[in-house]
Amino acid sequence: MQFRSMLLATAVAAFPVVASAQPIEGLYITGGVGLHAPQNTGIGRDHFLVGGSHLRLEQSPGFEALGSIGWALGNGARFEIEANFNQNAVGAIARVPVPASSSGSIRHYGAMANALFDMDVGSPWVYPYLGVGVGYQQTSAVNVAVTQNGGPFAYRTSDSQGAFAMQAIVGLSFPIPNMPGLSITPEYRFMDILGGQKLKGTGNFPVANNQLKNQFDHNFIIGVRYAFNVPPPVMPATAPVPAAASAARSYLVFFDWDKATLDDRARGIVQEAAAASKKVARTRIDVTGNADKTGTESYNQGLSKRRADAVAAQLVRDGIAKSDISVTANGDTHPLVPTAPGVREPQNRRVEIVLR
Repeated sequence: MQFRSMLLATAVAAFPVVASAQPIEGLYITGGVGLHAPQNTGIGRDHFLVGGSHLRLEQSPGFEALGSIGWALGNGARFEIEANFNQNAVGAIARVPVPASSSGSIRHYGAMANALFDMDVGSPWVYPYLGVGVGYQQTSAVNVAVTQNGGPFAYRTSDSQGAFAMQAIVGLSFPIPNMPGLSITPEYRFMDILGGQKLKGTGNFPVANNQLKNQFDHNFIIGVRYAFNVPPPVMPATAPVPAAASAARSYLVFFDWDKATLDDRARGIVQEAAAASKKVARTRIDVTGNADKTGTESYNQGLSKRRADAVAAQLVRDGIAKSDISVTANGDTHPLVPTAPGVREPQNRRVEIVLR
């Protein structure tokens, strides 16, 4: 009980304090399957068998399947409606007062309303998220039976009862490269189905309703999420042309995706700009870095600065005084080709050298 409360409280407390969020906005759907591992469930005192106090329902690990549809606000917060199903084999009804064998299975199915928050940790490859949910879960006993070994006693139930439930969610989202909107989402879910369900049974021994206590479930899920509003990559109409933008006064240096290093072609353009600066009446050289929109804003800001610094350092090596160079980083805010978040656009991964 204490573990459950601490886990749910931690998820709720962490919800509003995250600084920035994964750029997902609008409608999305998810689906997943995985391992369902319930804890042993207590059975209400004197509700199962005469003299059967402190009984517990023991189950083997089973499977969990779920699907959801949701809406992301674009600032990290998102909300979804989830439908789920799981099933486990009954291992034993412990402390039955006669030697007995148990069989059958327990199923849960229901709906949950979840609130989640995606966190930006500065990497375009992984986004952790936290969530909490509330809803309603149905508990069904499917041919659950307890039979006395070599004796006449038998008890059977196939009843079904519902109860309110709550859950805590911890997961990771891994965007799939070159597939905008699609992510792999491994996650852990802890669910508490509130107790009180009375599963009616029959048998040839004095029996009463089988009243379950709180059911604590651990779920380990591998899922897939698809966000509908992310457009496919746009191919550039023409190959990037590192040419002067205004008669030997402006030069463009292009970079590979997620790189800030100069190749031979880029170094040649920087050398050309350095040579031209010595021939014209200029007072300073402006070096401005840019990035495309495949990463987060904070990540792209740092990447554009590293690109600008790399070009400035090459200008110094080519004979330009460091004091004559002004370095600026635009991040992803000044694209040559406007794109949606997540689109790799080669012409936006650039540094512009302007002789003034």
